[in-house]
Amino acid sequence: MDEVRPWLYVGRYRDTLDTYYLEAKSIHAMLQLAESVEQPGIASLYLPVRDLAPISSDMLRQGIDFIREQKKLGNTILVACGAGVNRSSIYCVAALKEEEGLSLLDAYKEVKRNHPEALPHEPAWESLCDYYNEPVPYLDVMRLAGQ
Repeated sequence: MDEVRPWLYVGRYRDTLDTYYLEAKSIHAMLQLAESVEQPGIASLYLPVRDLAPISSDMLRQGIDFIREQKKLGNTILVACGAGVNRSSIYCVAALKEEEGLSLLDAYKEVKRNHPEALPHEPAWESLCDYYNEPVPYLDVMRLAGQ
């Protein structure tokens, strides 16, 4: 689990299971994209987003709205997918875009700087670009990722 912002963490499924670690990081909300895990005192939303596949506009909106609402409530949010590479990175990029007004590429740079494992897969990245009507060639993402 890595801190992207004091209010936003990105991680993997196993992070959602570690109650001591969640408490140590003051996590009070989780957007879960791999499996649903209930933790006492932690608000959660599970979205069955498939890995290596496009993400529907509805699924993007639900996750982004959850993150923004939890931030508004003063909660620290963990966004977690299976490995903490693709899906969780996409939602963190979207959260930074909406909360800080960053471009998609600048938001990805921030997520990548704080979470070196971040590497959205092409179908998910294209879904995000379509959602915001902000075309960013996937090759630019790969360059930033050092691929």
